Amino acid sequence: MVNGDYNLCIIKPNKASFSETFIQEHIDRLAGHKFILYGGAFPVYDDQGKFLIKSKLGLLSYLIQKKLFKRQRIEVRTNALKNYLINKKIDAVFAEYGTVGAMVTEACKLADVPLIIHFHGADVYYHKNIEEYSALYQEAFGYASAFIAVSADMVKRLEEMGAPADKIYNASCGIDTCSFHQLDISHSGRNFLAVGRFVEKKSPQSLVKAFKLVVDKFPDAKLWMVGDGPLFGQTRILISQLSLQQDVILTGVLKPEQIKEMMKTMRGFVQHSVIAPNGDSEGTPVTILEASSSGLPVVSTRHAGIKEAVVDGVTGFLTAEHDIEGMAKGIIQLAESPELAVKMGRAGREHMLENYDIKNRIKLLDSIIQSAIKR
Repeated sequence: MVNGDYNLCIIKPNKASFSETFIQEHIDRLAGHKFILYGGAFPVYDDQGKFLIKSKLGLLSYLIQKKLFKRQRIEVRTNALKNYLINKKIDAVFAEYGTVGAMVTEACKLADVPLIIHFHGADVYYHKNIEEYSALYQEAFGYASAFIAVSADMVKRLEEMGAPADKIYNASCGIDTCSFHQLDISHSGRNFLAVGRFVEKKSPQSLVKAFKLVVDKFPDAKLWMVGDGPLFGQTRILISQLSLQQDVILTGVLKPEQIKEMMKTMRGFVQHSVIAPNGDSEGTPVTILEASSSGLPVVSTRHAGIKEAVVDGVTGFLTAEHDIEGMAKGIIQLAESPELAVKMGRAGREHMLENYDIKNRIKLLDSIIQSAIKR
């Protein structure tokens, strides 16, 4: 099978999610004739929104086992996926997230279809996931042809969990460097941007506390925080308590085009990622790649794949997790010097071109998929 002349089934948990642009990039760019399935940890819908389980009796059986008995292994659901893979003549399955890959392993095995699993973050770090999917992960590690990790830290974590080292590839999500082109930030004000879900692993409240120190030194500094999530309300309260209502702007969820437009007026990009109490952690945040590709220096933490995406002191500044003063210091250095911001932003752009360009990432994924098919 060459030149994309094969059928590839991409399985993802959500029909659509504003924070999963990397999955859409795979759908748009990977080679092959693509078939898309979704529906949580186990796919139950095709791309037309139709159930894979065709009979009413089978669907009823599935719902009872899932909703009432909370079963992880449901034969009627597994058989529905197996039949789909066989009927559509699928040559390989590309599962987004380890939990999804673990859940569909049995169906792929029954259909004799190669499986490639792309891990992203919570699927290897979130304690509940590790415990709940432990047995299924071991089965996946034994059957799947390849495992994609998005950082060196994740490669190590997968090895510790039992994945064969010779099947693991370090390939973070890439960035379309043509779409996110170099911006001229030389005349930017002291404006900073943060984009991401308001969840514990992104520690939005740590960022707000750090920015309070920035505003104390530079009263004209502004921070725009884009996104939503369970910590949104608490973050808004903290902003009020620190009297930052005029300095930190919560925009809610914005479209990618709106975020790109905002980048044009920014001095830098900021994100305070941490390991959450429940173990949840980042992979390699795509928003940081987008910002670097756009020529924005990044101030963030020494966390997961960020350590590789941001070269400390060259393309931005990295500080320890929960180090509020360290985060503020990095932002202040950029606030003080637009020249430094421009220099670091250009270096970040070069770093993205050399190491994170989406075209090279897709070539690698295509080669992994094709190798799995040929075995």
